Amino acid sequence: MHAQVSHTLRYRYSAPVQLGRHRLCLQPRGHGFQRLLSFDLRLWPEPSQSHSLVAASGDEILRARFCGSTDLLEIRALSHVLTSTPPPLADCLSDNEPELPYPVGHLNGDLMGALEGWLPNGQHEPAAVELAQEALMGSSNRSLLFLEQLVGMIQDRVKYTERHLGPAWPAGRTLRERVGSCRDLALLMIASCRCVGLPARFVSGYHLLEPAPERYDLHAWAEVYVPGAGWRGFDPSGRGPVDDRYITLATSSKPHLTAAVSGSFSGPPAVESSLNWSIEATASVMHPPESQATPR
Repeated sequence: MHAQVSHTLRYRYSAPVQLGRHRLCLQPRGHGFQRLLSFDLRLWPEPSQSHSLVAASGDEILRARFCGSTDLLEIRALSHVLTSTPPPLADCLSDNEPELPYPVGHLNGDLMGALEGWLPNGQHEPAAVELAQEALMGSSNRSLLFLEQLVGMIQDRVKYTERHLGPAWPAGRTLRERVGSCRDLALLMIASCRCVGLPARFVSGYHLLEPAPERYDLHAWAEVYVPGAGWRGFDPSGRGPVDDRYITLATSSKPHLTAAVSGSFSGPPAVESSLNWSIEATASVMHPPESQATPR
């Protein structure tokens, strides 16, 4: 799929402020099942210093510093991306589907951060463990059936709703409330996968729905590392396995590190800030070329 996305964010302040350091995760991934054809990022006011860096996840992010004072920060990102649908997991694994729980010692050490629990002592939440065990029992310890069962159980027990403010809820709260945003459902799936030895991480990006909604917003889903098939996306607030209509911006084992924009400002007492954003997207599906008969 060819896609062009224009993402604008405007932060307004009730009085002039000094902007602190900012971290921006707005550049789409340029590898795997996604190719970045072009990317243009513009900021007003212009930063006094900025530099790109490759994060631990492999995503490219931008850090910026500002001088002077302003009552407006505007960020515009224009991306042109080519995406493709990953091959079916069953085809990738063939007769070598990993059984669960997967032995941690068989994994590459680079994946350990995507296995940690959310509790301060590194343990997994009891609610996530219970959900994972239930999905495991219904899957005969088969990893692909486990992922399918887990997505279905989350969708059956938690009603998806929009929620723009606040961090992702922990698994226990999402299951208790029986309602959650895309990031809440993603975190619930991530926590449950980690309980059975499958590394999982949080993803922020765009989901270009068909038909297009009246207004696009950022979306969140999970990526699970399936031994033998690598990182694969799953959207528990959607249809499960992601396809070519998903565009990844940032991934991390820690959800807050995928925020599109994070930073600080300082100003007079009681200064207030507000945010307005718009995401516009156009997409065209790629079709394979028609076969041509060989002339005789």
